[in-house]
Amino acid sequence: MSHKRIPKRKAVIAAGSVVALGAAALILPNAMASQTDATEGAAPRTVKAADASDLAAQLAELLGEDYAGGYYDAGKQQLIINVVGDDNNVILGEKAGAVVRQVENSTAELTAASQTLKTKATVPGTSWAVDPRTNKIQVTADSTVTGAKWDQVESTVQSLGSGMATIKKSAGTFKTFVEGGDAIFGGGARCSLGFNVTADDGAPAFLTAGHCGVAAAEWSDSEAGAPIGTVEAATFPGEGDFALVKYDDPATVAPSTVNTGEQTVEITEAAEAAVGQTVIRMGSTTGLSDGEVTGLNATVNYPEGTVTGLIQTNVCAEPGDSGGSLFTAEGSAIGLTSGGSGDCQVGGETFFQPVTTALAAVGATLGAGGAGAGEEAGAGEEAGAGEEAGAGEEVGAGEEAGAGEEAGAGQEAGAGGDAVGGEEHVGGVGDQAGEVGDQNGEVGDQNGDGVDDGSGLTNRQ
Repeated sequence: MSHKRIPKRKAVIAAGSVVALGAAALILPNAMASQTDATEGAAPRTVKAADASDLAAQLAELLGEDYAGGYYDAGKQQLIINVVGDDNNVILGEKAGAVVRQVENSTAELTAASQTLKTKATVPGTSWAVDPRTNKIQVTADSTVTGAKWDQVESTVQSLGSGMATIKKSAGTFKTFVEGGDAIFGGGARCSLGFNVTADDGAPAFLTAGHCGVAAAEWSDSEAGAPIGTVEAATFPGEGDFALVKYDDPATVAPSTVNTGEQTVEITEAAEAAVGQTVIRMGSTTGLSDGEVTGLNATVNYPEGTVTGLIQTNVCAEPGDSGGSLFTAEGSAIGLTSGGSGDCQVGGETFFQPVTTALAAVGATLGAGGAGAGEEAGAGEEAGAGEEAGAGEEVGAGEEAGAGEEAGAGQEAGAGGDAVGGEEHVGGVGDQAGEVGDQNGEVGDQNGDGVDDGSGLTNRQ
């Protein structure tokens, strides 16, 4: 695969200040609601963000329906949780080491209010989710929501009461962003590859946006090239925006990495997003951009239909970035670019499909496909144990790594063999020795800017 790179914006990693945990959340820079901080008693524990997530999950289970969400204050390194009910809940949370706030709206009440919005205010160009810092639902309407549509949404919000929901306008227009990390082409549209994965049958595959998967059945790594993958499953609109595309060649080596053009980021896990978390987006149109997660479990009403369960951020994106990877500097896969408003000049809201949800839905796992579609790395023998590289048979000389057994199981991949993709990259499995090509799991050419056809769904060449 060729790799024609477009200039990449350098991602600036800024420290996140607030991370939402537990209940669905949408954090926006609006005023705090009137609430009581109950911080007397045991001193709050200082915890890391990852540990705070575990603590929040434990408290949510312990408090049951009295738990009303929470978030992480990275500056103070404290977990802050919302509770309803009597002071016993406050004492319980404080003993666990959290900062506890008594709030008015329970998770059940907020969920019921969200259902009312779904029933009465599902208008294209709107979105909503819960803000745990205000203990309210934040509703956003884009620039297309005017006249009777605006009146419909506004009246629905007002019917919920000022203590339950607020509404704000967005200058941009909510639309999907077809085109991602490395460019992929299908049916005249351009999208982006998200993350390489292993399908449930052990075949190599990759994740991208669902609206890309429903736009074309076959995808190529170059505009005029032959297909390299076929859509196995796609969801859009509905409960997500994700697609699984299987590589047509079962011997394709598809490492879990993101090629930023300047460096390769190893993806080690799929992780849940958290509000305030610093994230990086890679797309074939705009390259690298960074920002913060601003909402969880968001509902977005695109012109093509309603999509639920998305991550909201302030990371910019443009047409062609759809399906591209959202990840952390530490190597956690977070999301797949879905859509949003604005662009990388004026900014705006953007939405991402959670990777964890997509993986669970299609039964895939992060990790190299093809190489290993038969045996796990190191199973039975460690890489290099049994036969040294080149002894007996060279992987790549007449036989591609991964056909039947994983490269490195019994013989090391790439020693003396051809580098897959024409460029060398140290990746391998087992002891990570062996050359498996130049990011060959990442689908290639980033040429072609794409032309927006105005639909917000596909970009035609």
